[in-house]
Amino acid sequence: MIIILYVSVAVIAIAFLILVLSLVKTLKSVQVTLDSVSTTLDELKDQLEGITTETTLLLNKTNAITEDLQGKVERLDTVVNAVQEVGTTVQTLNSSVKQVSQSVSNTMVRNQDKIAQVVQWGAAISELRGKFFGNSNKTSADKQPRFRKRKNVQQTQDNII
Repeated sequence: MIIILYVSVAVIAIAFLILVLSLVKTLKSVQVTLDSVSTTLDELKDQLEGITTETTLLLNKTNAITEDLQGKVERLDTVVNAVQEVGTTVQTLNSSVKQVSQSVSNTMVRNQDKIAQVVQWGAAISELRGKFFGNSNKTSADKQPRFRKRKNVQQTQDNII
């Protein structure tokens, strides 16, 4: 019986040794894998640092471009406002000219009888002056018939406008 006990202990010891050897082999394999993972992580860390640097530079350039564009948009906004003000000024000037033209036209229409009378009085005074001072050497172009009321008013309006 003791021999069985010794053989059993020897079998257990051999089994334990096989177990330890297989664990050592597995742990060495895991160690190699972990070393490879560590190397990969170190390389990845270096690459990420490069990417981070490039990303930072890209963000800085993007911010600079954004600020530049914002400044240009503000300057363009000033130009657009100036053009809009010029358009408003031209529109106001056109409106004023139109109002003045309408006012002159309305005044001419309202006063056409008076204008016709003034023209007739002028012609009459010219005739009287010619007769009074004895202007007998008039040419045929100077001897025009009396003005017609409507025709002279229209001519006068055309000359004023």
